[in-house]
Amino acid sequence: MVTFQLCNSLKFLIPVSINQGSNTLHSPRDNSVIKVVVNTPLRRSFDYLPPENISTQLSSGLRVRVPFGKRELIGLIVETSIESDFSFSELKRIIEVVDQEPVFDAQMMSLFKWAASYYHYPLGQVIYNAMPAHVRQGKTLALSRTNKAKHEGNLETLTTELILNEQQELAKDAIMKQGNRFHCFLLEGVTGSGKTEVYLQLIAEKIRSGLQVIMLVPEISLTPQTIQHFKGRFADNIVAIHSGLTDKQRFNAWSDARLGKADIIIGTRSAIFTPLLRPGLIIIDEEHDTSYKQHEGFRYSARDLAIYRAQLFDIPIILGSATPSLESLHNALSNRYSLLSLELRAAKASKPTFNCIDLKGKPLSEGFSEELLDSINAHLQQNKQVLIFLNRRGYAPLLQCHDCGWTATCTRCDTSYTLHRSSPELRCHRCESQRKIIHACPSCHSRALLPIGLGTERTEKKLEESFPEVPIFRIDRDTTRNRNKLEDTITAINKGQKAILVGTQMLAKGHHFPEVTLVAVLDADAGLFSSDFRGQEFMGQLLIQVAGRSGRGKNAGEVLIQTHNSTHPSLNTLINNGYKQFSRTLLEQRSMANLPPFSHQALIRAEASKVSLPMDFLKEVKNITKPNLPDSIFILGPLPAPMEKRAGRFRFQLLLQASNRAELHNLLNQMVPVYEALPLNRKVRWSIDVDPLDFS
Repeated sequence: MVTFQLCNSLKFLIPVSINQGSNTLHSPRDNSVIKVVVNTPLRRSFDYLPPENISTQLSSGLRVRVPFGKRELIGLIVETSIESDFSFSELKRIIEVVDQEPVFDAQMMSLFKWAASYYHYPLGQVIYNAMPAHVRQGKTLALSRTNKAKHEGNLETLTTELILNEQQELAKDAIMKQGNRFHCFLLEGVTGSGKTEVYLQLIAEKIRSGLQVIMLVPEISLTPQTIQHFKGRFADNIVAIHSGLTDKQRFNAWSDARLGKADIIIGTRSAIFTPLLRPGLIIIDEEHDTSYKQHEGFRYSARDLAIYRAQLFDIPIILGSATPSLESLHNALSNRYSLLSLELRAAKASKPTFNCIDLKGKPLSEGFSEELLDSINAHLQQNKQVLIFLNRRGYAPLLQCHDCGWTATCTRCDTSYTLHRSSPELRCHRCESQRKIIHACPSCHSRALLPIGLGTERTEKKLEESFPEVPIFRIDRDTTRNRNKLEDTITAINKGQKAILVGTQMLAKGHHFPEVTLVAVLDADAGLFSSDFRGQEFMGQLLIQVAGRSGRGKNAGEVLIQTHNSTHPSLNTLINNGYKQFSRTLLEQRSMANLPPFSHQALIRAEASKVSLPMDFLKEVKNITKPNLPDSIFILGPLPAPMEKRAGRFRFQLLLQASNRAELHNLLNQMVPVYEALPLNRKVRWSIDVDPLDFS
């Protein structure tokens, strides 16, 4: 049984002891039992005997080749012992020790064990997910290319540091005063306030001290431009780690970081598992972004793991955002983190002005009011750039029969097909299934099929008709599938010529467009009435982030928000008082409702191709859990997921909510083995999502 202690500074659970049970058999002192984890959904390690005639000491972190049933698998040693739950005659021997020295050191192994315990996920699969394919396959760790020798403390500066304003200098000094010991800083800086320059100068200090830095960004699309920016300041000891790399590229970058030959590691969420030789600082840019949460399989939060890793390695960590998550903000206001504020834009740029366009009763042309079209034209006449934001890709989110009301619906999901015209097809944005465009209603055979609603394709077409002489750049998942397409598009935009940018939330994430002076939000209403209690938080973050692309150069920026709810109190607080007041108001509401971050949740999900199976499984889970519930935990469900059917599978969920985090995890530790023993366990696909962000 795993017991826990609570880490006061982070409010995280740390496993401190493991009781192996009373059936342990003691082996002779001259033998040892090697406990190995492999890539299997079983939540346990497996006991093996050392290879025969081995002279070296086996230790945690070494890869080994082991017999596993009828197969041979690559595993990792997690512990050596003189005890086993099995007799020695039952234990098989390790076939081969792959490494001469551990792949992961003791601190990284502690990180993996904590992650497996906190997220209730098999340790073998946690470690498997953290390794490049080359390492998983048991291949040599020798680099496949020549690396430059690394000289500690060497820093080659290519461009000069910018002069920090007073607020930036205060933030930098506050972080530097903490030295190289663990401390968590929340850097709350308005868009365009120069957070990146603060990062760069702090990184320079760490490199001068011979230390390495990990910086996480939320999206692959941001990685190339971040690397380009950093290479403009530093030399070439920078590597990228993200899922867009080839296996060879990823392994080489991982090896450079592990051997200390890379000073700066820039990557998406999986990069938090990168081993470092000389760790010195972790930076989480746009820490609020939900991309840091893995939503399938091992459902970890890279931000939260980064905080625990910083504490484990005793190094500082910076969480940066113009729109901090309510969890991080709550920790900062509770003095568990240090809150640093940047309220002025860098280089004396002014904050954009906000105005709402009330759409009630106004005629619209493909989603555009006459007032908005006039404003777009006015900015273009000044040879400036305009950004149009609509968080729906495709041409139209619905194809409907005008005569009988039939709609084109995905047969595998509870959602409609989206009409695409650039590559003509109907496409489901949930399971990505596709079908040809139909020209007659299958229900009444009418040919009066109408595209309903707006997507970025349709918006682009309207803008081309209204401003035929102006270049238009559409940025969404459909136009940036090619690896270099987004980078090329951003380069073209930043040539400074007048242009219109139209796209989804990809445009809102950290891009610097100095010539954009108008940002227009076509429809701000969806987030105001979300059934998800986090809906307004996400809406506020997205609006402020996309608005922050305006006025980042010499010219003032303007933000126009089209809405049918211009008097909505949340929207008014956001645009009149800013995210700072908006977020504090939401925190007060969450406190009164006892919702996260004032409580703690775990969502048990189940799905199957037969609708009754996941519901029946979760009913059994609920029935066996209820007698063990402490007073601090309540259970809700089982209920259908908001999208009950996705990719041909029916989905249900059961929510556990607790006022005490430790009691929630102790309950799960006690009950998960019981859930695995249920008869329906093998007939459904089920998972535990700790600290869920997405209930869909």
